[in-house]
Amino acid sequence: MTILDVRNLSSSYEEQPLLKDITFSLKKGEILCLLGPSGAGKTTLLRLLAGLEKEDSGIVTFGNLNIQPIPSHKRNFGMMFQEYALFPHKNVFENVSFGLEMKKWPLKIRQEKVAEMLEIVGLKGFAHRAIDELSGGERQRVALARSLAPGPQLLLLDEPLGSLDRTLRDRLAAEIRSILKALNVTALFVTHDQSEAFSVADKVAILYQGRLEQFDSPENIYRSPANATVSRFLGFKNIIYGKRVKGDLFYSAIAQLHPATGNSDTENDTLLIRPEGARINQVEQLKDNEIALTGTIVKRQFQGATYKLQIKVGGQMLFFDLPIDPIPPGIGNAVHLAIRTSAFVRLAS
Repeated sequence: MTILDVRNLSSSYEEQPLLKDITFSLKKGEILCLLGPSGAGKTTLLRLLAGLEKEDSGIVTFGNLNIQPIPSHKRNFGMMFQEYALFPHKNVFENVSFGLEMKKWPLKIRQEKVAEMLEIVGLKGFAHRAIDELSGGERQRVALARSLAPGPQLLLLDEPLGSLDRTLRDRLAAEIRSILKALNVTALFVTHDQSEAFSVADKVAILYQGRLEQFDSPENIYRSPANATVSRFLGFKNIIYGKRVKGDLFYSAIAQLHPATGNSDTENDTLLIRPEGARINQVEQLKDNEIALTGTIVKRQFQGATYKLQIKVGGQMLFFDLPIDPIPPGIGNAVHLAIRTSAFVRLAS
């Protein structure tokens, strides 16, 4: 059942558009990651939902109720920020309890709720610690406990792990997802980090220059990016421009291909080849679901589990992640590849 429904939401600042006709919906307990580069409109969307800014047009309903006339402090939405926003002069208990105290919860119930939240976030026994005694990861857990303690209907997280190192970010991302799922909390999680978004989210919204470019599961977005903008943001480099000649026959400067994925209604076509979809074709024997491609190795980098190859094919550079066996030829040598048809994705114009 849909709990959050956003329809045709637009916003601007000093006549400069920030968000353009954003539409999506979430079910109870789903986690949506807003993914995009800086300036894409991610934080603006979060602030509109929180009631901290006013939209130009559009409708936002939560639980079938139009929340736009409701003041921010009455929406029962929680927020968590990158910079923690903890009170340095208060201890852990006082920080986590702050929202409950503002709602005038009795002390005994506050004590029980804070103890429950600290145990959930892995900080049992930390109630009387000073904030300046905590590590960055511990402070972020306190911020999460404080956000969850009042039982928010919707949790809004704005780059909550942005200030942490990679190893700690990966661990906390997994922990945050587990906690939100255990509590069945509906959440929006802002990030510009693809791996973080994919590890946390049930759904991902790709924002670029204020537009919602794609809304889907992490798997579908990776396997079938909607267009070249999404593909480039995800780090895909093998984008080929050409023409659809007949049926699924795609002609470009590098080859004639018969990709099986996607459809096109136009003569001009854009094709993506995902980098993990190739293997070295030593015996020049293709399987039924493979296409041959031959090029010259320009760069070759061993990365442990894979080789990263940069290959020149018909004047265009392509990039592939190949298994370590068989060992690819050296730089300057020809290489024959077999590419799975499932690695080809037709992109919208």
